[in-house]
Amino acid sequence: MKEIKEGCYKGSRILVGNEKRDLINGMINSLKKEGFVEIQIPNLQYQEMFINKVGTENNNLMFNFLDRGNRSICLAPEYTAVIQKLAKTTYKQQKNVKLFYVLECFRGEKPQAGRYRQFTQLGVEILNPSKDYGRYLMDLAQDELLSQKETLLTPNVTRGLDYYTDKKGFEITIDSLGSSKQVCGGGSYDGGIGFAIGIDRLLLCEKQKL
Repeated sequence: MKEIKEGCYKGSRILVGNEKRDLINGMINSLKKEGFVEIQIPNLQYQEMFINKVGTENNNLMFNFLDRGNRSICLAPEYTAVIQKLAKTTYKQQKNVKLFYVLECFRGEKPQAGRYRQFTQLGVEILNPSKDYGRYLMDLAQDELLSQKETLLTPNVTRGLDYYTDKKGFEITIDSLGSSKQVCGGGSYDGGIGFAIGIDRLLLCEKQKL
């Protein structure tokens, strides 16, 4: 896959090639077989959506601005906060709602290998679960979606997102990626349980195979 940075905002790039789309399509096909339905969420969000949700570090990295109506807007740094709200509103009368999304996230990170200011996240969520889906989702992420990778699953770790129950969740890492080795993270929150996979970091694994 060809990467072009000329003329791009720092921490973003132009990609040319089919590798990323093929990787995403394979994951989507697996999720559809498990009964998950795609949800599209706007990249533009109200800042208040993420207050006391994404942790101090991510909150400081958000791209915030005022729109022409002087409203406080941001580019979404992640999407579980939005999903959590939907669990308590639109889907509050429904159990075991299986959703997935493939969306762009925006954080003012210090750019480096595997860490970008605009990146693609594949998220998987089960809203208002009637049973414990923890093991199911960990197996789904590691065995089904990341089956071609040398991964390490670590359950019950402290995560930096405030909405996770007791701030605990699980992470999946790939040691060969060095400082960007975390490729998946998830856990339970009030209203649901889910995880997200960093697609751009997975592409680094494909590049290493070349």
